[in-house]
Amino acid sequence: MTSTIQVRVDEDLKQKSDSLFKALGTDTTSAIRMFLVQAVANNGFPFEIKRPMDNPFAALSEDELMKKLETSRKHAKKGKVKEADEFIEEMRAKYDL
Repeated sequence: MTSTIQVRVDEDLKQKSDSLFKALGTDTTSAIRMFLVQAVANNGFPFEIKRPMDNPFAALSEDELMKKLETSRKHAKKGKVKEADEFIEEMRAKYDL
């Protein structure tokens, strides 16, 4: 026996997902079925869901932070740098600040 699930989504989202799944060799209905199968197999979402952190570095230990700083120093010596304003805009966009 089979059941029907109906989902209402924005037309733009539907078109984009249809196009994506077609490029991946499947269709949206099959992709949703795959999602459900994987959710049951994983006993939860088949991917990580989490809220963005206010401070992306809050979870770093002191050693991890020091390693990141050392990497930054090496990049700076090689001239791999960005202007502060450019970096700040990227971080604001990335973390929705």
